[in-house]
Amino acid sequence: MSSTVSSTPAPPPGNPPGNPHGQPPLHALQVLGGGSSGSGVHVRSLTAGLVARGLRVTVCGPWRAERGYGFTQAGAWFAGLDPRTNAGAVATLRAAGAGAGLVHAHGLRSGLLAVLALHGRGVPLIVTWHSKPYAEGARAQAVRLIERRVARRAAIVLGASSDLVERARARGARDARLAPVAVPAPRATPPREDGWRQKARAELGAVERPLLLAVGRLVLDRGFGPLLDAARVWRALDPQPLLAVAGEGPDRAALQRRIDEEGLPVRLLGRRDDVPALLAAADVAVLSSRWEARSLLAQEALHAGVPLVATAVGGVPELVGEAAELVPYGAPEDLAGAVIRLLADPVRRVELAAAGRARTAGWPTEDDTVAHVLSVYDELVQT
Repeated sequence: MSSTVSSTPAPPPGNPPGNPHGQPPLHALQVLGGGSSGSGVHVRSLTAGLVARGLRVTVCGPWRAERGYGFTQAGAWFAGLDPRTNAGAVATLRAAGAGAGLVHAHGLRSGLLAVLALHGRGVPLIVTWHSKPYAEGARAQAVRLIERRVARRAAIVLGASSDLVERARARGARDARLAPVAVPAPRATPPREDGWRQKARAELGAVERPLLLAVGRLVLDRGFGPLLDAARVWRALDPQPLLAVAGEGPDRAALQRRIDEEGLPVRLLGRRDDVPALLAAADVAVLSSRWEARSLLAQEALHAGVPLVATAVGGVPELVGEAAELVPYGAPEDLAGAVIRLLADPVRRVELAAAGRARTAGWPTEDDTVAHVLSVYDELVQT
């Protein structure tokens, strides 16, 4: 599809924050790189909040992100970025950002594209780091160079977790801050009636056996290798727990081959749009990632009152506090042990469910996030 801008109705009249005395509404350009679930949900929420407050918002990103998150439905203009070449994406950004009061990029690639597009323009750049890329060898060195370039060019780097803030500072950011990231409003879930729950579990093959749920892209850094190691441990239980994994990715064939060869009690479900329903049917949620900032699965599990076992990496401990069982990354025996103990302890599962719901009450809301971002915008456009 060509890189064209979708028009939307003009923003409502009035003087939004950052634009006093009858000045035109601030035009904020949002740049979305890969359109991952966490950053995509965040930009959709942020877009809706900014438009509601009278800002003019243009979102630049992959067309699949527009189809998945509906930025134009939130009142934004949308410009599709050419995924094939950086040159095409930069040209689109330069055109879409003409007259923008500031640019807010989400992620490392989008930050680099924004740096290139803004060359020679005195437009403030904000970059939010939602995650960190996994890289080894020569690619790791390239990633460090890109991080350094983006961090030093940005007026402000916002980090979704404390370790991302420290990473930005280490890369030379002039101003790096921890930013509240909105927890999406819980998506509708079916009523958790016994009849419905049993039907959902039957469809997965877990009628009279515990059901575990993991969600994520099937790639190395999501820790599905150690998770399968853990499944090899708990397959000795009677009844044998079933691990259902929702997600797609390049490692699917290798994971399925291992599941078949070792006879592991694991089902790869592929891409699913009904994660809340899957959580409602599960006994325990499992997060096995090498690193996370603010895991969407962890957020949804705690909101739903589903006990969570997670790796103590990145921003996970500060996100969940005492409301989850935390284990080291790459320690399948610890992961398996935590799951086995939870399955054998219904009282502990109830305690974690209550702790999870209590924990979510203290998380930032979408309004908190929009208000914080607006304060940052004001700070930059008024200087």
